[in-house]
Amino acid sequence: MEERKLTVRAVERALDILICFTSDTDLGLTEISSKIGLHKSTVHRLLTTLEEKGFVTRNQATEKYRLGMRVWELTANLSQEDDPASILLPEMERLRDLIGETISLYLRDGKERIRIQAIQSNHAIRRVAPVGMRAPLSVGASSKVLIAYANEAMQAELIQSLDWTSETEKEHYIRQLSEIREQGYATSFEERESGAAALSAPIFDRSHHLAAALSVSGPVNRFSLQAMQDQAPLVIEAAKRMGKMLR
Repeated sequence: MEERKLTVRAVERALDILICFTSDTDLGLTEISSKIGLHKSTVHRLLTTLEEKGFVTRNQATEKYRLGMRVWELTANLSQEDDPASILLPEMERLRDLIGETISLYLRDGKERIRIQAIQSNHAIRRVAPVGMRAPLSVGASSKVLIAYANEAMQAELIQSLDWTSETEKEHYIRQLSEIREQGYATSFEERESGAAALSAPIFDRSHHLAAALSVSGPVNRFSLQAMQDQAPLVIEAAKRMGKMLR
């Protein structure tokens, strides 16, 4: 039993190392050790195994690690049949060409949202949306959509978990969620990033369950509140088409 526990712990630690690379491309031994809270000697042993298996590679000059080709081999074999990031890509490109701003696709993961796909705007000045980025559910148009259309139990849990400066702020947020469900979309204006605005609509699968949040974002001087209101029907319609594409 003890041997099994140790084996599982080693797997968990190795996966923690790989997860470090979701936010950084190149990491040194000390950086990885600090991120996952393990002694450098332990991390070094795990990295050696991961390197031997091709999951990480080490730059001899800088002594830094990055993801290896074995990771890309695995992702190449991901089933696209149920992967919204792949299925919805053409429709996202179509919406980008219609509106001209950056298009993103978000899923909720616990108390965070993660961007699983993005099509960048063709404008010289644009909001860059890196795939794989995680953000808290407390702010942002897509966050509001992911909470507003969650089932009642989950919605209550998520609202309770957010930090509120006052009960009034919490009540205002709950009213916002109700308005989002009525109008079918959410907006945000410099809530998370200065100079950035976003519009988001829910994507439902054929079982009428929330599948993802479709988001359009751009600089506030171009993507104004009026512009968002004007483009909302296009985003809602695109979200409906995307929902029909999902099994």
